[in-house]
Amino acid sequence: MKAGMRGPLLLRNNVIFLDRDGVINQDSPDYIKNRQEFIFIPGSISAICELCDLGFDIIIITNQSGLGRHLITPSNLNQIHDNLVREIRARGGRITDIFFCPHRPQDNCKCRKPLPGMLFKAQKKYAIDLATAIMVGDSAKDIECGRNAGVGKTILVKTGNFRAAQKILSEKGLQPDYVASDLLSAAKWIRAQAGLRACLKTPSKTR
Repeated sequence: MKAGMRGPLLLRNNVIFLDRDGVINQDSPDYIKNRQEFIFIPGSISAICELCDLGFDIIIITNQSGLGRHLITPSNLNQIHDNLVREIRARGGRITDIFFCPHRPQDNCKCRKPLPGMLFKAQKKYAIDLATAIMVGDSAKDIECGRNAGVGKTILVKTGNFRAAQKILSEKGLQPDYVASDLLSAAKWIRAQAGLRACLKTPSKTR
């Protein structure tokens, strides 16, 4: 391996999966079709930068059926994601990768959330220990996807489809590990959990 290249094993125990629409940016019932319609939720960039500072690698996992519905072109989606990555990099953060499913619900693909196909692709590509990973989303599909993949923690944020998500999850007898007002609040909870784990792993000093 060449000097400076990141090996996949570096991601094993420090991965956070983020849904996109409703978590990082404002969602729309008409789909996000171009850069102009992509609006960051206040605090989301800061949250991602904070998580990166804590040593987490951020992987975006997003259903983008607008492609399958021919409402958005692959070129526009690439522009949206390039701008997303660039804006976060400019603030000192980093997006490790973006996985998206272009299919419609009726296509019955294995990658569309709540099925865990995209998480498994990420796991294979980066040798991720899913049991230590965290999934953050705004919908029931995100929480179900995390559970279906066996991720360690799931977080539901209130900035997207929270009310519908709560109802669906309740009907299915599922609950996220934490409910956060937004991604920034989720990042603070993750930071607290990371600090707790660090304290538990540090052996006590004897005089």
